[in-house]
This record gives sequence, structure tokens and C-alpha cells, in this order.
Amino acid sequence: MAFFEATHLQKRFGDQVVLEDITLSFEADQLSGIMGPNGAGKSTCFNVLTGHYRPDGGSVVFDGKDITGLEPRKIAGLGIARSFQIMTLFDEFSAIDNIMIALRGTVTRAFNPLYDLPGDSTTMDKAADVLAKVGLKGRELEMAVNLPYGERRALEIGVALASEPRLLFLDEPTQGLGVDGTARLADLIGELKQSYSIVIIEHDMKFLFKLADKISVIHWGQVITEGSPDELRANEWVQESQLGEAASC
Repeated sequence: MAFFEATHLQKRFGDQVVLEDITLSFEADQLSGIMGPNGAGKSTCFNVLTGHYRPDGGSVVFDGKDITGLEPRKIAGLGIARSFQIMTLFDEFSAIDNIMIALRGTVTRAFNPLYDLPGDSTTMDKAADVLAKVGLKGRELEMAVNLPYGERRALEIGVALASEPRLLFLDEPTQGLGVDGTARLADLIGELKQSYSIVIIEHDMKFLFKLADKISVIHWGQVITEGSPDELRANEWVQESQLGEAASC
């Protein structure tokens, strides 16, 4: 059995079928990608895989444990972390405070950082190590709201890494980034994939083809094809679709 496996997933909203018999698998120590055109069902699939939507059919298994329909916090407790397409940082706190909040496991803004944030040197050192890992060494005391957009993306990934996940899901990490920011993020994730199992949903096909070991293509709520970047470049459907230009890069 694969490290993470979703089988025959279905999801509908009222009469609209968004996911229809989706089957996906992700292996440990690999970077897996999910791609497809707008409206293909990628985001819904991602939310089902990470517990934010309950599937109407099918199953999700992580490392041999059935996690179908579990609440996101319970899934996180099993070692799965995710970022979001829309960033969810604590803008009023510094970069290192954001990491320390994640280390503490705080999920509410109703706390006073003077009293509730862990202040021991071990925790601060660990938070600083996480920031260094995502390229933010020297930015520890910068307020999150003042960080450039690309660094905010890196900080959000750091927040996800603070829990030391066994599997990291990244939702559209290049959203809003320019060419230079996307290149820097590709370098960062290329380094992270040496230490983490990662799944990325992404609209930037060049970005995904550069990084992924395996890519699953979703269209109209179904998995159309999957394989390595080289295999997808040779795939007739990919060549004839709007994804073909990116696949040829």
C-alpha cells in the first residue's frame, strides 16, 4: 500500500458533482503533484484529502490508517500539515512568533503573546532553525505583515514545517508570485523535498514539472492520467490539451 492513498473519492455540492471516482496515491520521500485546468476539481480534491471537506464516497488512508472524514486537527495530529492558497499568517506578530505559535499548537488569536508564547531558549532555537530552513535567517524579528510576498509564502511553509510533518501538502504555493519569486520558491522546495514527503497542487505547470517525481492530472473531477514529468510530456492527452505548452518546457 502507498504511503498515502485515496480510493474512489466522490464529492458533490447539491446536484453538482465535483469529484467523480478519484483515485490517487503518494509515496513517501517523493514530491507528488496534482495539476489540471481551472475548474477541474483540484482544490476540492485537496480539501477532501486533508479533511477540510468530508467525501461523499470513497476512502483516504495514510500510512495504513483510515482517515476518511477525520477532522483536520486529528489529521494534523497524525503528521500531515498543509499550507493554504490564501495565506493564514499572524500579521501582527514577528516571523519567529509565527513559528513559535505553530510550535505551541495555538489555533486561536485570543491569546497574549507576552504570556502565552513559549519563551524558553530551546523553543526559540527550534523556531529559528525552522526559519533558516525556509530561507528566512536574519528575518526573525520582522513583522509578518512587513515581509515581501515571497518571504510571506516561505514563512507560511515554515509554519507548516514547525509540526515536523511526515507529509506536507502545499496548496498553490506560487499563487501571486512573479518570475523571480517563483524561481526562489522552486529552489526552496527543491531543498525541502530532500527531507520531506510533499504533495503540491499547482496551476504553474513549469514549476511542477521541474520539481515533481510524479504528477496526477485532474479534469472534470476525474484523474485523466498520471506519471513522471517525462511520461506526461509524451502523453497524447496532455500534448493536445492546454497543458501541453507547459509540459514541453
